[in-house]
Amino acid sequence: MSNRTPALMIQGTGSNVGKSLIVAGLCRLFANRGLKVRPFKPQNMSNNAAVTADGGEIGRAQALQALGCRASLTVHMNPVLLKPETDTGAQVIVQGKRFGTMRAREYGRQKAKLLPKVLESFSQIESEADLILVEGAGSPAEINLRSGDIANMGFAEATDLPVVLCGDIDRGGVIASLVGTYSVLERDEQTRIKGFFINRFRGDTSLFDDGMREIETRTGWTGLGVVPWFADASRLPAEDALGLADGAGRGPVKIVVPVISRIANFDDLDPLRMEEGVTLELVQPGSALPGDADLVLLPGSKSTVGDLAFFREQGWDIDLKAHARRGGHILGICGGYQMLGKSISDPQGIEGNPGTVEGLGFLDVETVLSSDKSLVEATGKHLPTGAPVSGYEIHIGRTSGPDCGRPVLHIRDADDVPKLDGAMSRDGRVCGTYLHGLFTDDDFRKAYLAGFGVASDLAYEQSIDGILDDLAEHLAASMEVDQLLEIAQAR
Repeated sequence: MSNRTPALMIQGTGSNVGKSLIVAGLCRLFANRGLKVRPFKPQNMSNNAAVTADGGEIGRAQALQALGCRASLTVHMNPVLLKPETDTGAQVIVQGKRFGTMRAREYGRQKAKLLPKVLESFSQIESEADLILVEGAGSPAEINLRSGDIANMGFAEATDLPVVLCGDIDRGGVIASLVGTYSVLERDEQTRIKGFFINRFRGDTSLFDDGMREIETRTGWTGLGVVPWFADASRLPAEDALGLADGAGRGPVKIVVPVISRIANFDDLDPLRMEEGVTLELVQPGSALPGDADLVLLPGSKSTVGDLAFFREQGWDIDLKAHARRGGHILGICGGYQMLGKSISDPQGIEGNPGTVEGLGFLDVETVLSSDKSLVEATGKHLPTGAPVSGYEIHIGRTSGPDCGRPVLHIRDADDVPKLDGAMSRDGRVCGTYLHGLFTDDDFRKAYLAGFGVASDLAYEQSIDGILDDLAEHLAASMEVDQLLEIAQAR
């Protein structure tokens, strides 16, 4: 046996096959066995990010996996994070900090140069773990991206990691996707894969026994289980906008969220999704904001100026004015807060061409974007209700103006520096704040929803923790988890 830290990489036959969830569940399973487990994803692409204790940001999926491990977040769990700003370009985050903005073709040429940083982070994780569970990105079958790869086989080769492949039967064609992946890989990559498993099976798993044998025969890989559909997966934070459900709840209070094109940190919505007294409705592009909303929540955005134009293209600015005339409430978080002001200025061209655009005008504030990025965890008090609140900031830009004289929050960062945050209209019906994650705080959420007549008794974080334990048991019952551990230990 090697003296290296046991580690295993979970790759998938495609995006959204359930790799993130499986890794989170395995993290909790092995943590419950007393192992010091750590998650790792060399390269992620998501606008759903989390702020780490060491002052950076990582993908939200790795934050959930760290929760599965009961470990504090660190930038080294996800050293390269791509945050899409347009269809062809993204902000590149390296070890938690902004590295630059690149178009897809440019990043393809540059990514191999990031491998030393990725390996540096992996070494840091190795030094503190008994077991590392690594998540791939997309699929190793995307052989057109193999040159300079740091996300799948390129990283596995650089660290000599064994790989297990995940296939999703719910989308159909799982035999072809696994056998097809085998057929396009190089011989050394085929042998690096030590086994496979099937995810999201509905019904009697024994009905796929012949399918498992067929895949084993055609690939030579060992079948490591068939994982049944896990219904509570939808209650866990989603990694990207593809995981956004249509909404939830049948409660009397309706909260409406327009789904903007570069929606970011939308896990702000997850606790509201679980509230029995709330109906959360996600309004897709092309549909009008419903006239019976009690609250319209404008979410965070990775490209505020672009999403403001997108918002207007849908006619949502007109719908929002009608909502306000009816006496409805409006809450903007981060980018949504910036949109609610009178203007957004981008003198440095951070999000495109330099200039100033007119905001929605619901708050008497103005925002100026700059290259400085605020990445802090914070705790404090919600001034209108007096309720305690906690969350994190992850934004560029500074907002000021008369309505900031009616702040929403009084908060302190990790260094205990106090400040006032947010702005409120004179009638109190329109509010904006930079603080993400505030609805995760049970005390704040209970006090805020009480203003709409909702009596909340949800213990959100306790609920998520319980779902992770249930997921761990679910995987233990359907996967050869002891064999997975042996594969990791044989590295």
